[in-house]
Amino acid sequence: MLHWQWPWAAAVSVAAAIAVGALAFWLNARRDDADAAEAFGIDDDLKTDEGARLMRLWRRLGRTAAALLVAALTVTCAFTARPTHVDAQHERSATRDIVLCLDVSGSALPYDREVIDTYRSLVERFQGERIGMSIFNSTSRTVFPLTDDYAMVSRELDEASTLLEGVASQDNIDDMSDEQYQQVSDWLAGTQNRKNATSLIGDGLVSCAAMLPGFSYGRSQQDMDRDASIVLATDNVVSGTPTYTLEEALDMTSKAGITVDGLFSGPKESEGDEQTARMRTLIEQHGGVFLTQSNGDSVDGLVRSIDERQTKDVDTDDRAAWTDAPGWWTLALAVLVGAWLLVAWRLRR
Repeated sequence: MLHWQWPWAAAVSVAAAIAVGALAFWLNARRDDADAAEAFGIDDDLKTDEGARLMRLWRRLGRTAAALLVAALTVTCAFTARPTHVDAQHERSATRDIVLCLDVSGSALPYDREVIDTYRSLVERFQGERIGMSIFNSTSRTVFPLTDDYAMVSRELDEASTLLEGVASQDNIDDMSDEQYQQVSDWLAGTQNRKNATSLIGDGLVSCAAMLPGFSYGRSQQDMDRDASIVLATDNVVSGTPTYTLEEALDMTSKAGITVDGLFSGPKESEGDEQTARMRTLIEQHGGVFLTQSNGDSVDGLVRSIDERQTKDVDTDDRAAWTDAPGWWTLALAVLVGAWLLVAWRLRR
């Protein structure tokens, strides 16, 4: 529905335009009288057929130019009244935090590119959630904190996928240049700060949970108003003595109201191993979903699982606001001014 925000401004503009037009008409009439008094023999020139034709053309062009100018002035007056329309929207905001937690130890690293691609698919299907990512080996590094800047998240995941392509197999590693090797090393920096220890999964999970509001000192009721999830990708192969076992870490996250879903990152032939079965059992015992890369529906299943647990979406009522709508008026003014300039140019010839 069209609405005029400042209708009084249009009335003022019209009055000003009429005053300026009357003054211009009076000044033009005085100039015509003066020109007529000084003209000699012009009537004789106009008696010819060519002269009469040119005079008729000149008058038609003059009337057309005046009409276009009046129309453009009218549209300009309408602009001053600020044409608007009602913009109605139904807003939905999500209250969910999701941390992508990735094992980058030597045994899991060749399969991490597939996991990164899974993460990219997850992010594409979310709307309004805050996403964060941490990688770990013996220690952890935050790749990016919780954010709803999906463009930045996509850039980070794209960069990680490109880098990890070089370590997907031994042949890829052999073909890496020194520069590519250094880029991978820089990306992994900060994840191997403990000697004689790799893939400390429980410690990595606790570090990922620490990215969620309130976890380090106990989640408050305000923090609990946001659903919290961790997508843990690992092969569950531990080397060394962790501060927290996977079971202890899952106990901590469960008490904090954080759900942990498991994504196996390892060779397909290891999906039936004891470590994998143990990880599946622990994840499912703590209310999470365990998926493997060989399951073609893994992304869909994980998204559905996370969505089913989402109970705190904030659905606001329909909202309406007046929004400026100059679109068609701008086009009309541009067309009128362009036509007037064309006619004025023809008059000068």
